[in-house]
Amino acid sequence: MKTILVIEDNKDVRENICEILNLSNYEAVGAKNGTEGVDMAKSSLPDLILCDVLMPELDGYGVLEILQKDKKTMNIPFIFLTARAERDEFRKGMEMGADDYVTKPFNTTELLHAIKTRLRKLDAMKAEFQKNNKK
Repeated sequence: MKTILVIEDNKDVRENICEILNLSNYEAVGAKNGTEGVDMAKSSLPDLILCDVLMPELDGYGVLEILQKDKKTMNIPFIFLTARAERDEFRKGMEMGADDYVTKPFNTTELLHAIKTRLRKLDAMKAEFQKNNKK
């Protein structure tokens, strides 16, 4: 079962996303802010991270920046959740290394499709890496 870390400061949104993920056969764990999320990502190494952009203490860009600098976490697929849909915000996140953006409010199908796509890509990369290392 794939583990997904949900970093979201809004408790209701975080719990709702975790419930959706758990019902969709993922193991979802939640972090209430960016600092807690970074700590959880480094200690548990989830298969994917969903992260809100605007949070107090440490925003989503700060979370991504920290995780991109750590060899253990730099390749974990990272999807931003945001209510801000400005093009320059998307560009900034993508240039920093985010894999995708899901804008709030989102529907369940959109969220699950983004997650499935990123996890499928990760599995393909891992399989190719293993194949190349056997040669």
